[in-house]
Amino acid sequence: MIKVVAVLTAKAGMSREDFLHKWNVEHPVLVRKLPGLRRYRQNPAIEHAKEWPFNGMAELWFDSVADVKKAYAGQEAKLLFEHEHDFLDDMRWFLAEEHEIDLSA
Repeated sequence: MIKVVAVLTAKAGMSREDFLHKWNVEHPVLVRKLPGLRRYRQNPAIEHAKEWPFNGMAELWFDSVADVKKAYAGQEAKLLFEHEHDFLDDMRWFLAEEHEIDLSA
């Protein structure tokens, strides 16, 4: 499996509540439409006395790099990207293969 890992920065001046609503409620409706998507996880940054460099991280699983390319080339992705402009100032991402480490070793 190939995973898209994206770290997100909310629009400047947007409240945490507005950001989370756009990301956690509105955005999944569009993400679910990506062809070939196997799994989707959101990881919102917790509120803390320190200001984090990112507001959250998203993970999207696909069977292959070719499936990622296909998913992001279609009309579904175009609508997804348009929605991201409503609540994100920046998104940095990369493709990864997940390797679980046995902690008992």
